[in-house]
Amino acid sequence: MVKAADGRALAVETVGDPRGRPVFLLHGTPGSRVGPHPRTSVLYRLGIRLVSFDRPGYGDSARLPGRRVSAAAADVRTIADELGIDRFAVLGRSGGGPHALACAALLPERVTRVALLVSLAPRNAAGLDWYGGMTPSNVRAYQEAERGHDQIAASMRFRSEQIKADPVRLLKGLRPELPPTDREVVADTGLRRMLQSNYREAFRHGADGWIDDVLAFTADWGFKVQDIAVPSWLWHGADDQFSPVEHSRWLADHIPGAALYLEPGAAHFGAFRMMATALSWAAG
Repeated sequence: MVKAADGRALAVETVGDPRGRPVFLLHGTPGSRVGPHPRTSVLYRLGIRLVSFDRPGYGDSARLPGRRVSAAAADVRTIADELGIDRFAVLGRSGGGPHALACAALLPERVTRVALLVSLAPRNAAGLDWYGGMTPSNVRAYQEAERGHDQIAASMRFRSEQIKADPVRLLKGLRPELPPTDREVVADTGLRRMLQSNYREAFRHGADGWIDDVLAFTADWGFKVQDIAVPSWLWHGADDQFSPVEHSRWLADHIPGAALYLEPGAAHFGAFRMMATALSWAAG
């Protein structure tokens, strides 16, 4: 456990090679520090020290009411200082993508590289149809968030209690909206077990982290991706409907020098099998 400057508790976990190149993993939405990542043996082979933490309101990290996406940078800096890490890379998957971008934009003296898997773009992205191609359940949640905290809080708290009691419920609920490739990915027994632990931990103390993530995505992020000056690598499954592929296209067009890889036939959960590749690139 690490204490933020304002006294908040931040739950942190490190895995892999303790002497390896440090990479911060910013988890998805909803998610936690125990979310999917490559096996420890793979991290050792890659020479990576993987650092993950519960964003405020998730797991054992105290809530930060009204947080913006940009707040992630200060928490990552605090954790890095506590762990004695000077320079590090960041990897963000899905809802962790915007938070990884915050670190790259606001900690240029600390972040070496940023990698993104199926990330969202800013809600105010000029020229982007933000809801275009997005699955109906996500559209409903984000549109409720744009109408304010009270619009989403009750429904998300109810859903979180159901998922905490039965983590498989979230995967079952998503199944009708999953393309065939994603259904194959989440059918893997080991991955399903990891996702169940992830969701159970995410909602240990309620839905605040989930609520605050959704509110933060639909508000001003507190930085501009055009200011990112570190090497940037993006991957997106072309059939993704949770974070539509046009979000990564927009990011790649607006982050100076960013490299974008689109995979035909892959979708949102295809990001899990790309994590080792992304980590290897991020570690440089």
